[in-house]
Amino acid sequence: MLEILMAGGWAMLPILICSAVALAIILERFWSLRRSAVIPPGLGDEVREWARTRKIDPEHLQVLSTNSPLGELLAAALSVRNRPREIIKERVEDTGRHVVHRLERFLNTLGTIALIGPLLGLLGTVFGLIKMFFAVMISGVGDPMKMAGGIGEALVCTAAGLCVAIPAYVLHRYFRGRVADLVVEMERQVFLLTDELTALGEPSAAAQMRVAPPAARAAG
Repeated sequence: MLEILMAGGWAMLPILICSAVALAIILERFWSLRRSAVIPPGLGDEVREWARTRKIDPEHLQVLSTNSPLGELLAAALSVRNRPREIIKERVEDTGRHVVHRLERFLNTLGTIALIGPLLGLLGTVFGLIKMFFAVMISGVGDPMKMAGGIGEALVCTAAGLCVAIPAYVLHRYFRGRVADLVVEMERQVFLLTDELTALGEPSAAAQMRVAPPAARAAG
């Protein structure tokens, strides 16, 4: 295998670097995008129970915010739980943009590797063919070994570029879809919490409306 890689010439160096970077990103994203790490089981139910019992303090919110991406979104909603629904929605959307950005970290790099892998292979192929033509110009067609060396270099670079690009592209698409699925589930949990907070806020608002008219009459 080492001999085959060395036969590809200097163009194999950037291809090997891209393969190492792609492998590191793939392993990191598989670990970071685990469902249990992004959306811990039962967290949404637990937070809604907190909201119902009003057992929420700054320490709870701080721990929840550092718990997971879903916890960060739920903590953002709870931090403005006494505000109107529109304010809660805006706070969650602002926080959500940062959360999604972190979930998509390194995916652009992986997509770039998937794009340039075949181009690097093509570049190596071109240099291999140029090497072969120069050998033909110098020695003529009577030395098949030199021609074979150029053709071999060209084919090795092409194959190596494709071997890097194809898995990188497939996994790039897979991680994009995984992030989209996780975001949809987080949105559902946030909507459930927002509905809970809205329902908890309505009785207090109604009580204030019932108290206000007598107070107004007394003032009059």
